[in-house]
Formats: sequence, C-alpha cells, structure tokens
Amino acid sequence: MIGLLKTILYILFFFYAFKFLARLFAPFLVKKAAETMQRKAEQQFGNQQQKSTIKKGETIIDKAPQNNQQSKNSVGEYVDFEEID
Repeated sequence: MIGLLKTILYILFFFYAFKFLARLFAPFLVKKAAETMQRKAEQQFGNQQQKSTIKKGETIIDKAPQNNQQSKNSVGEYVDFEEID
C-alpha cells in the first residue's frame, strides 16, 4: 500500500515539475524556433533573388515538358461496317 502511494506521489511530483518547467522554458523555445524559421525563410528568399537576375523588361516563358507517353487505354478494334437499308 505504501509503495502505491509513493508511486502516485512521484507521478504527481514529476507532472507538476514538468508543467512548471514547461511554463518557464516554453517562451524561450518558441522564440528560438521562430528565429530559426525566419532565418531559413530569409536564406531561401535571398537565394531566389540571386538566381533571378532578370533585366528590366525581359520576358521569361517557362514551358511545361512535353509528355511523349501515348495512352495505353485502347478502346478496342476498329471495325468498318456498311449500313443496310
């Protein structure tokens, strides 16, 4: 009986300790995560700006790649017929 009571007290202690520490460190962790995401977004945006050295008035047309695959769906064999009146 005493062992069960000790286990319940340990569980409650760790639960409330974790809750308290989460309240202390959560703002710090969220701030770091936001800074990391902002840094990555800036790097991606900077890379795109460097890649696209488009001159003023220049037009770029991106064409979709041609799809040379023919359809494998065959409806059937074509049969020529004559209409009889």
